[in-house]
Amino acid sequence: MAKYSKKAGNKVEKVMHEKKEGTLKSGSGKTVTSRKQAIAIGLSEARKEGAKVPKKASPKKAAKKAAPKKAAKKASPKKASPKKVAKKSS
Repeated sequence: MAKYSKKAGNKVEKVMHEKKEGTLKSGSGKTVTSRKQAIAIGLSEARKEGAKVPKKASPKKAAKKAAPKKAAKKASPKKASPKKVAKKSS
């Protein structure tokens, strides 16, 4: 589990409060409605202030952390039933 500083936790708490009030804006100026986006904004601001926040995961590492997908079974060629073989030969 990632370790966050108290400063980062406080920053996220303030940003979540802004989101709840409806005053939190994203970079494009639109109001933020997503909880995840609000947390990301809070951590980003904490990083800029020098708080202890783990680095963002790169796309490659994030893909590795995701649950492994089930291996697709190779489809074995189906054998024709004896009835169909008999009809084809007629």
